[in-house]
Amino acid sequence: MSLDLAPGTADPTTSAATTTAVVAPATTGGARAPLTPNVLRGIVRELAEQPDRWIHHVRLSTDERWYRRLVADEEHEVWLISWLPGQSTGFHDHGGSRGAFTVALGELEELSLGGPEQGLLIRRVPAGTTRAFGPEYVHDVRNTASGPAVTLHAYSPPLSSMAHYDLRAGGLVRTSQEGPEQW
Repeated sequence: MSLDLAPGTADPTTSAATTTAVVAPATTGGARAPLTPNVLRGIVRELAEQPDRWIHHVRLSTDERWYRRLVADEEHEVWLISWLPGQSTGFHDHGGSRGAFTVALGELEELSLGGPEQGLLIRRVPAGTTRAFGPEYVHDVRNTASGPAVTLHAYSPPLSSMAHYDLRAGGLVRTSQEGPEQW
């Protein structure tokens, strides 16, 4: 699937801006099934290999991770995120959406729970690496490197909510939930 980015406008009250994609309408009546994690993986990989389509949007923020929605339609969305050293998401889910992300520049670390036998999993995610996941996935992504990082994220269906969690001795405990109005 090829994505055509259309120009958007920045919202001065947030660090995000919205841009929509030019996408053909559904050819079948009714709602489409969500894209699979492997299709989302392909979308972010393809886009990462074309930095001329997104690099000019990247900003760095010392206050928090900077982000911008590049693509939004009924089927999926794509976000561009920059990370300075020490910035992280904390443990969160994706409100039932499937997803994938790729590190286009820099290096990140991903934490997730691997079950009773595996405990906390810590993965190094260098540039060129793509991670894909299903609708129940919970993780924490962070920049533990000494330089900035840039990632591309795709979700299907588009994000409608995200819950945040604390990692405690007994596992993850849900602490809050947010919706698109907070992004």
